[in-house]
Amino acid sequence: MSISIKTPDEVEKMRIAGCLAAEVLEMVGPHVEQGVTTDELDRICHDYIVNVQHAVPAPLNYRGFPKSICTSVNHQVCHGIPGNKRLKKGDIVNIDITVIKDGFHGDTSKMFFVGQPSILARRLCRVTQQALRTGIEIVRPGAQLGDIGYAIQSYVESQDCSVVREYCGHGIGREFHEDPQVLHYGSPGTGVVLQAGMCFTIEPMVNAGKRQVKLLPDGWTVVTKDRSLSAQYEHTVLVTEDGHDILTLRGEELAQVEAAS
Repeated sequence: MSISIKTPDEVEKMRIAGCLAAEVLEMVGPHVEQGVTTDELDRICHDYIVNVQHAVPAPLNYRGFPKSICTSVNHQVCHGIPGNKRLKKGDIVNIDITVIKDGFHGDTSKMFFVGQPSILARRLCRVTQQALRTGIEIVRPGAQLGDIGYAIQSYVESQDCSVVREYCGHGIGREFHEDPQVLHYGSPGTGVVLQAGMCFTIEPMVNAGKRQVKLLPDGWTVVTKDRSLSAQYEHTVLVTEDGHDILTLRGEELAQVEAAS
């Protein structure tokens, strides 16, 4: 396993890419409404990334993926391909954005509500977002990857939800997917020891039902086997000398961080 330690110059480029990815999620929010197709959301994001940010949508043609963003609706877990199905009231949708700017990647995702979702859907999204925060809080030099996975799994299962195990976070930088793999389950005191300069995503996928998933015939879209709702939140995180820095914070989260400090 070869884990890259980012130089100060590389960290600054990662900050820029992360900021741009977060900006896309903020931009697309008002467009996520009843009647829009996920293909239209893909076009809106693509045009913004290319023409406004002068960046590159990383998913497009990555290992054959046909679109510029991933859109995963309701029981879709991850890697949903945007298409012509229209969103309806009560849907929940994850939009996953990765941009490349000056050769470096920024990767982030969040859940959006179409109209008023069910109480179960709201709760699932709340639990998933807190699971991400719980994992991020562990990140500091000397901690181990197993500590992150254990914290996320323990919290999610305490809320009577389940963590998807087949898909995980990953190192990120010049490459979309680098070492190490960041599991969202595990045992404390195991795995790679974190060092300042490491950069990776944490992106728990949480199901309202059982954790088992299956891959659809399109070769990309992952769904829950029991068709229960699934949610995901993702940030790109840097290990700093004294803790961590979230490189993909959105404006609404910055306000929360400032309010808490």
